[in-house]
Parts: sequence; structure tokens; C-alpha cells
Amino acid sequence: MTTVLITGPTRGLGRSTTLALAGRPRAERPDLLLVGRPGRALTDVAAEARALGATVHEIGADLSRLADVRAAATTVREMLETGRVRQLRALIANAGAMSADTRKASADGYELTFAVNYLAHAQLIGDLVDVLEQPARIILLGSNTYHANFWRRLLHVPAAEWTDPMDIAQPAEGSSGVAYSNAKLALLYYAHELQRHVAAGINVSVFEPGWMPGTALGRDAPAAVRAVARGIARIPGVATPESSGPQLASMALDAKWANLRDGAFVVRDRLAPVEPVAHDRARERRLWAATSELLRRATA
Repeated sequence: MTTVLITGPTRGLGRSTTLALAGRPRAERPDLLLVGRPGRALTDVAAEARALGATVHEIGADLSRLADVRAAATTVREMLETGRVRQLRALIANAGAMSADTRKASADGYELTFAVNYLAHAQLIGDLVDVLEQPARIILLGSNTYHANFWRRLLHVPAAEWTDPMDIAQPAEGSSGVAYSNAKLALLYYAHELQRHVAAGINVSVFEPGWMPGTALGRDAPAAVRAVARGIARIPGVATPESSGPQLASMALDAKWANLRDGAFVVRDRLAPVEPVAHDRARERRLWAATSELLRRATA
């Protein structure tokens, strides 16, 4: 079989996806590289996955620190080179955060939501793309918040307000919702541009798990907002980590999704078109160049 790397495996969607991967029949079960904040939560989910029969390696990394991300990539490369893990064929960029304060900076000085959702994964993928065994899959975690659709308007979730990526990356007074939507639009632009730069045997896609109210993603939100979200989460048909996690696991492994590429956008279990704003070659090229500069500055 093969190895799957997933970031943010300790809570919500990441935990559900990890356990869905681990619970596959033996012939389909991948080895797992779990990249997440070190601590009890990472240890616990690794133990649960092992109990289901998976071979699991924990790699502690705080994704708000690009030095941690680079170190995690180095560890993965060493494990592959020494044969400690089987060939890496899928990378699931699942980890996410939504800071309630857009003035809050990451360890590298970047706006925290943008740093964790986008920059950390651009760093990790850039450091590992050449060791992926083809055919390989890179799956980014998207969100329909990038545009003002019906449900987002109803819930007063703002759409993205795109500006130059160098400006988006800077901590400043602003809307946490806009910051989150900007990060998710950046991931769509990045997916399209990444596909142009990787080898032909590497497919890049984006997974939208559906809105999952009450998850840990909004743990910095006001208590009243979190209470309302927990109530909405009880409505039948609303996405949950338990329902969306196996779908994300399927995207990483199943033949059904083997030909997804060019940033194809999957909403839960169906391929969906993106809005015109999500395709912009000029913005995609600019984001690629700005990302290189932001990551370079973090190593200076």
C-alpha cells in the first residue's frame, strides 16, 4: 500500500479523516503521517488509529511557526529516504484556524489565519512535492466562504476581499471573517497555479467539507456565536466531521477521484464548479511570487 500525510489530525474533520483512513480494510489501509501540534491530542488520535490497525507516525509541528513546518518536512524526507515509511502518495492539507483578531501575528510575523491555513501548507507542499511517489494526490481544504453565497449571507459570513497577498499577510485591524475567506480564496488560486508547476503525475484538488458549525475551527469566536453554531449543527443534513471525514479520506485513496486535477473543487461528495472570481491567472501568478517571497523572509 502507500502512505498518506495529513495535517491537523487531532480535532474535528482532521480527526475523523484520520480514523476513516485507519479504519479502511487491511488491503486498502495506508500508513499515516500525522502532522500536528505536539501534545496529548496528537498522541491520542495516533493511538486510536493504531488500534484500528494502521501504522502511524506522529510528527509534532505548530503550523503557525514556519520553522516547525520546515522541520516536519525534513523529518518526512528522512523517513522516506531511510525506508521507515512506505512511498508517500497523498498529502491532505487539512489544518486550519480562524483567529478572532486579525492583528494577531504568527511566529513569523504574518496574519495568523493566513499563516496557518495557507502559508504553512504552501511551505510543506513545496518542501515535499519532489518526494511524492507518482501518481500522487495533493488535497487542499477549501471553503465556499470565498464568495457571498446564500448561506453565507444568511449567517452574515463575509466573502473574500482580495488585495495584494503581501498586504493580506500583514496583521492589521480588520474582519476575521474576511481574513478567513481570503485565506480560502488563496488556496483556490494556489491549487490552480500549483498544478502548473508540479509533475504530470501529481494531481491537485480542493475539498469543501460543507459548513460544520460548532467545530473547533471557531473556538476563538464569541460564546454566543458558538452556542448558535452548536444549535445549527443539530439540524439534519448539516455537515459534520463524522460525515465529511470519510469523504475526504475517499478523495485521498479511492479510484473514483483518481483523475481530479487542476484544483478541481469537491463539495462533500460531488464535483462542483467554482465562481468566476476563483479563476484569475494574474492573481494566481502574483500569489505564487508573493508566497515565495513571504516564505523566503521567514528563513532570513
